[in-house]
Amino acid sequence: MMLLLPTLSSLSHHHHRRHVILLRRLFKPFSTTSSASIAEPLGNLPLTYPTYLIWSSNTSLGKTLVSAGIAASFLLSRQRKRFLYLKPVQTGFPSDSDSRFVFSKLSALSARRKLFRSVLATDHVLKASSSAVAAALPGGVYGGNRFGMFDLDSHRECRIPGEEDGEPSELICRTMFAWRDAVSPHLAAERENGTVEDSNVLGMVQRCLESGLNCGFDEEKMNAFCVVETAGGIASPGPSGTLQCDLYRPFRLPAILVGDGRLGGISGTISAYESLKLRGYDVVAVVIEDHGLVNEVPLGSYLRQSVPVLVLPSIPKDLSDDLMEWFDAARAVFDSLVKTMLSAHSERIKRLHEMPKKAVDVFWWPFTQHNLVSEEDVTVIDSRCGENFAVFKVQNNNVINQEFDGCASWWTQGPDATLQTELARDMGYATGRYGHLMFPENVYEPALECAELLLEGVGKGWASRAYFSDNGSTAIEIALKMAFRKFLCDHGRLSDFVNDNSAERCIQLMVLALTGSYHGDTLGAMEAQAPSSYTGFLQQPWYTGRGLFLSPPTVFLSNNTWNLSLPEGMQSNNLIFANITFSSRNEVFDTSRDESNLAEIYSSFIAHELAQYPETKGSIGALIMEPVIQAAGGMHLVDPLFQRVLVSVCRSKSIPIIFDEVFTGFWRLGTETASELLSCVPDIACFGKLMTGGIVPLAVTLATKSVFESFVGNSKLKALLHGHSYSAHALGCTAAAKSIKWFKDPQTNSNLNSEGRSLKELWDEELVYQISSHPAVQRVIAMGTLFSLELQAEGSNAGYASVYAKSLLKKLREDGVYMRPLGNVVYLMSGPCTSPDICHQLLLKLYRRLDEFSKNH
Repeated sequence: MMLLLPTLSSLSHHHHRRHVILLRRLFKPFSTTSSASIAEPLGNLPLTYPTYLIWSSNTSLGKTLVSAGIAASFLLSRQRKRFLYLKPVQTGFPSDSDSRFVFSKLSALSARRKLFRSVLATDHVLKASSSAVAAALPGGVYGGNRFGMFDLDSHRECRIPGEEDGEPSELICRTMFAWRDAVSPHLAAERENGTVEDSNVLGMVQRCLESGLNCGFDEEKMNAFCVVETAGGIASPGPSGTLQCDLYRPFRLPAILVGDGRLGGISGTISAYESLKLRGYDVVAVVIEDHGLVNEVPLGSYLRQSVPVLVLPSIPKDLSDDLMEWFDAARAVFDSLVKTMLSAHSERIKRLHEMPKKAVDVFWWPFTQHNLVSEEDVTVIDSRCGENFAVFKVQNNNVINQEFDGCASWWTQGPDATLQTELARDMGYATGRYGHLMFPENVYEPALECAELLLEGVGKGWASRAYFSDNGSTAIEIALKMAFRKFLCDHGRLSDFVNDNSAERCIQLMVLALTGSYHGDTLGAMEAQAPSSYTGFLQQPWYTGRGLFLSPPTVFLSNNTWNLSLPEGMQSNNLIFANITFSSRNEVFDTSRDESNLAEIYSSFIAHELAQYPETKGSIGALIMEPVIQAAGGMHLVDPLFQRVLVSVCRSKSIPIIFDEVFTGFWRLGTETASELLSCVPDIACFGKLMTGGIVPLAVTLATKSVFESFVGNSKLKALLHGHSYSAHALGCTAAAKSIKWFKDPQTNSNLNSEGRSLKELWDEELVYQISSHPAVQRVIAMGTLFSLELQAEGSNAGYASVYAKSLLKKLREDGVYMRPLGNVVYLMSGPCTSPDICHQLLLKLYRRLDEFSKNH
């Protein structure tokens, strides 16, 4: 807060008016309950004019002076302009008011300078605590110590005439929330019973930005400008206690940092700059007051001259000084600052506009037919904050729109905004401490901690070793090597090869896998999956399909009923087994089904298929399967009973078992590992994606002691000769350790049930059942963080190559939900920490758009 506040008595043209009706039109009513959560993504953030956050490395460094100087430099010109000054949080009110300071100084400067165009200046104070309202109103009484924030709607206005008549330039100053105590906002809010949610602060700012400057102004002429001034320092708490650098992060507005030119100020300024950069803010300029210490030189050197450091004249200490001469002396600095800010904004808009064309020209996107993608189809992502993308929309008059990441960025994402920031901080520490280290025969804390957490978490009770790699597909390659070695050992076929590693002595080893499976895009992983769109000749001419691929029974919700679908080769003449339904999803996973006649049918079917497999093709050396859900194959729920029986049959034949949990692991299906849902464990399991919170690539292959021991011997040739340059890299292991602990801690993940073994139901059951009965929907799956549906479709509208869902997803993106399809299968995916309220809103949007989609198809 700026302490040099003049009185307004000298402004004879100043008068008070109340604009209750206008303000109530602009700003919606809001709740004042204490919570930092944001239930809905923010609305549009306009980029039609420059908007900057004004920060300082500490309190009382002159943020408000800088705001006033920027306003004067921009506003006082021949061209008609509009300047919006926003102060979301103000303490010490009414004796201290930064918006009043900007209002009065611009009014005084306008009167002092020769104006070509008139200037209309207004100052609004919108909401205040009861004690602040009482202090601001005549008589000083306002209902005692009441709870909440109340309409104050204080309004000041003055008009400075210019040489020409006509439409005036405008200065609009707004204070949004005010408290009386001159202390940190979180303390003032607590003391005055005026706590405000982060979402309400952000919502008020967003609505003001969206409606405040757009009318009648020309984007190309840049005749509108806005600054949003924070309170205190970078990490000063907001009204709810959230640090302001985190509170305003969803906007990611470019920043002006008011640094410290005093003794010791270099350190504080650099720390503030790094705090902003750590959270993804763009710092456009640093401004410091001249204290004769030449702090700008080391600051400029540290910033490598990429961020300008501007020096303001020394600020008079005499509180009676009206600062007019100081503003005159600082005019050139502010002119330079405004020029820098306008230029940075223009460059940003230019880059955002150019990105789609450049992307179409230079990228080769995975899983994308480029002939079907136009420039207009390209989504320009400016940033992400927790679960939301900030997407640039050219078609909507240059706005940044918040979209929920409904596909969890290829199933990797889980962090909320808080975890994202903590991951960035911890990974920055790991980078600074370790950089990158080679892994063989070495140990360092992040790798060791990560391995121990994995073995005590997803591998608890069965795994003894963790083998790190860099992505899910390579983790599968490693798992296959492990499994085949284990098979050779268990079946006495390894001894012949220990001393003779020649190719002539090799034998054919195959896998047992499921149709509809997907294990990655590397050559070995593709050989371990059944023929599909991913393995066809156009994609993989080498593909032979090295295995026996069984068609599994699947379970799905349709017309309010959980149904079992048996593949043709398994269907019984007995209609009981052709039309099986379940009363609930829990019944599907009930292990008491293991004693049913259906289990016997499954066992006989598997045994028969294995017996029919020709020995000339080779030996089945491994079972590999995605437990419970086949993801890329179309989000199919495989009957857990079938997978348990399959594991049991393979165990009886000493066939090693691989679980591909790259998708299903780490709470994706509501439990830390999908093996908990199957009530059985593998010999080898692969994990990735959510393991690091999706921040950085890392994968792991876990194995039992006996699998590991099959590689132990006196010859290096018997070791597992596989590795990656970035195996167990410190950044990935640091991110994984943080994410693993975060997701399973009730203090950080409120979605855990009382026992901490599973997630609470995230998808509203009633709405899930309603969607399953929609005429446009064929089947539905809802588990953990996953909700998927298959649209009713036939012919070319069905299957992976279908573009049938495109119009539906386009409408959902307009609703702020970013999704990608798997043909005519669409899905929503949240994170383990996503609020059930958000999931409910996502389903509502989907349900409403399904009605529209159904009418048009």
